[in-house]
Parts: sequence; C-alpha cells; structure tokens
Amino acid sequence: MANMIELIKVLRERTGAGMMDCKRALVENNEDIEKAIDWLREKGIAKAAKKAGRIAAEGATTVKLKGNKAVIVEVNSETDFVAKSDAFKALVNETADVILENNPACINCAKKATESLFNEATVKIGEKLDLRRFVLLNKEDNQTFGGYIHMGGKISVLLMFDGKIAQEDADNLAMHVAANAPLYISKEDIPSEEIEKETNVQLESAKQDEKLKDKPEEMLRKIIGGKVSKYFSESVLLEQEYLLEPGVKVGAFLQSKGVKLVKMLRFVTGEGLEKREENFAEEVAKQMA
Repeated sequence: MANMIELIKVLRERTGAGMMDCKRALVENNEDIEKAIDWLREKGIAKAAKKAGRIAAEGATTVKLKGNKAVIVEVNSETDFVAKSDAFKALVNETADVILENNPACINCAKKATESLFNEATVKIGEKLDLRRFVLLNKEDNQTFGGYIHMGGKISVLLMFDGKIAQEDADNLAMHVAANAPLYISKEDIPSEEIEKETNVQLESAKQDEKLKDKPEEMLRKIIGGKVSKYFSESVLLEQEYLLEPGVKVGAFLQSKGVKLVKMLRFVTGEGLEKREENFAEEVAKQMA
C-alpha cells in the first residue's frame, strides 16, 4: 500500500489529475506509471468529447516574437477562474511555442500539432479547452514586429512594419492599438460597401435634420462626405491621435520614423463568442460532484 501511495503522488505530480483518478489509472495498468499517464490522457480525450457541447468563451490571448517569426494566439476555456490558473497560462504559452516551431498552415494543423498539450491540460484542468485561432507571420530582416499583451491576455496585438523602428516604439504602437481598437490601418483599407452603408446612414439622417434638408445638393454632399470621413477616421489607425504623443496622428508618427505599418492583428478573448452565465459557487459544486 505504501508503494501505491508513492506511485499516486508521482502520477499526480506529473499529470495534475485527481487522487482517485490516479489510483484507478494505476490499478488499471498494473502500477505502470507511463501506461497510467497514457490512460489518463485517453480519459482526458473522452472528457473533452463529453464537453463538446459546452461553451468555451473565456481564456487568454498571447503574442510571441522570435527572430523573423511571430505568432498571435487565442486559447479558450469555459471559466475565467481556469483562465487565470498557472496551468492554463502554461498551456497558452506552450501552444504559441509549438506553433512557432511547427509552422502549421491551418487551424486544424495547429490543433493536431498541439493535441498532446491539450489532452494533458484537459486531464489536469477538467474543462473544455479550445485553440480557437492563430496567425503566424514571417518577416524580412528589414522589417520589424511589435507586440503587446493587455490584462494578462484579455487583449493581444501583433504588428508588422516595413522598415526598422525601435522595438520600444513598435511595442508602444501595439499598446495604442490595444487601447484604441482601430478597425483599419488606412482609409484605403475600408471596404467600399462599408463606405456606401455609412453614406446612406448619414443621408437618411440629413433628411430628418431641419437645418440640412433644404441645403443645395452639392453642399449637402460635402456635409455628408465630411460626416462619413469623421466617422471612419475614428476607426482608422493612421488618423487616430497617438496615445503617447497628444496632438500627433499615428500616421505622422510613423512617417517621422520612416516606416510603414503593413499588418495589424488585434485579438480580444472571447470576441464574438456566446458566454455562459454561471456563478463561481455553482462551478465549484460541479467540480466537487
């Protein structure tokens, strides 16, 4: 019995699984540690399958820069409580490392490359976990990456510049993107259908405005064009006032540094996903059941 207790201790340390699960795994596998680990991983797969219908909308994002490669990743969990755990944070970081190393071409390729990580984490954490998305970038030697992680991974930003810019400046611009949430880099990036949609909105609004409805058509077009331009300027990075240099637009700042921003990626944890409503006491009760 003493030997079994020692084996359970070792197995728990290596897998993070519960004591009774470890004991059963050892009994089922003639006290062979390695086989017991595989058994627990297999059970983790089964648990994950049972959880397939549950919502994983919490979690974290991260950014990693490594030489001429960079990745931005989002990994989801079911609860914010788990997302804040050391085990989950380790999973997110290791996932980013594996993607950087393996260069997966698609999300399913990335999931396959990280399958063992997620199986082990499922056994240890006991929630549905999901690699939701990632973008892997490769740059040339004359290009620069910028990265920023906000609130422990609630928001992550990855930028790529044509030209050399100080790493501090690149990262500070990523921080600006995290805070100001631009949708486009430049006005040229705005889809024509979006401009048309907003123009129609402003036109209908003008028709309801007593001060505008009797204006000459040419003047009205200019007014509407100005309103549309102002609306989108708030969504365009280069038109925004730079967070760290009040009075200076981001476009002017980049021009002064002699660089051009060519990629802008901003991940917000759980963005666009339905989140479940459940209190912590209920979650603990379920875990203890």
